[in-house]
Amino acid sequence: MEVGIVAQRGNERATSLAETLSGRLEADGVELRFDATTATALGRDDEGRSVDTFDGCDLVVSIGGDGTFLFAARGANGTPVLGVNLGEVGFLNAVGPDEAEAAVQREVDAYRRGELETQEAPRIAAHTDGWTGEPAMNEIVVQGPRRGRRGGGHVEVRVGESTYDSGPADGVLVATPTGSSAYNLSERGPLVHPGVEGLVVNEMAARDGMPPLLVPHDREITVTVTDVDHAIVVSDGRARHEVDAGTPVHIGLADQPVRLAGPAADFFEALGKLD
Repeated sequence: MEVGIVAQRGNERATSLAETLSGRLEADGVELRFDATTATALGRDDEGRSVDTFDGCDLVVSIGGDGTFLFAARGANGTPVLGVNLGEVGFLNAVGPDEAEAAVQREVDAYRRGELETQEAPRIAAHTDGWTGEPAMNEIVVQGPRRGRRGGGHVEVRVGESTYDSGPADGVLVATPTGSSAYNLSERGPLVHPGVEGLVVNEMAARDGMPPLLVPHDREITVTVTDVDHAIVVSDGRARHEVDAGTPVHIGLADQPVRLAGPAADFFEALGKLD
C-alpha cells in the first residue's frame, strides 16, 4: 500500500505531524509519497514528487487547512483523501491533530481489508470548443480582464437552454455546495448544505442583475462575456485561462468527484470558523 502525504506549506506544526505519521506508517510497512514541498520540509528532497502523481497512491493524507486539501485533492483525482486539521475544524478536514495517527491507521487497516469507505464531493469543470479546464472543487469564475471599474463587461448567463440574465457585471461565479462557504460567500451567495445536489450561479457586482440561483447539479451553465478585450476563466482561484471575448464558457459537473476518506465533517460545527 502507498500513502501520499501533503503538509501545509511553511507550517511547522503540519511538518511535525507529517513526520510523526510518516514514521508510524513506515513502521507498518506502508510506502510513502510526498509532494516536493513536504519532502523538502522533512529533509527527504530525493523522495519529493509532483502532487499530480498522487493519483497513483491508495490514500492521500492532507495536513492543514482547506487550501492544502484542495491542493492535495487536485493531484489525488479519484484517490481517497483524508483531511487532518491543525486544531480548527474545517469543511474538508474533519480529523483533529490529536486523532490523526489513529484515524490514518484506521483508514490503512480498512484499505487492507478491502473495506475503505468514502464520501463523494462533486467537482465542476469549464470548457469551450477545443479547451477543457482543470476541475474545481469549490468554484469556477468567468470574468472580464479584472474586477472593478472598467474591468467587467456585458455578461450573459444561460442555464441549460434558458437565459437567466444578461447585463453589465464583473463576472459570474459557479460554486459547488463545498465551495458555497468560500469565494461564493464573500460575493453574498448562499450557504449550501453538502447533502444538496445543486450548483450556485452567482453574478459578481452585477448592475441590476438577478440574485444568486441554486440549480440542479446536472444542469450546464454557459457564461459569455462581451464588451471586453478578453475574458478569464479561473478554477479554484489558481488555474487561469484566457478566452476571446464572446466565447461561450460551459460549466458542468466533472467526470471525477473528490473521494473523502475518514469521518464526515460536521457542517454546522465547521460553520463556526466563518465567525
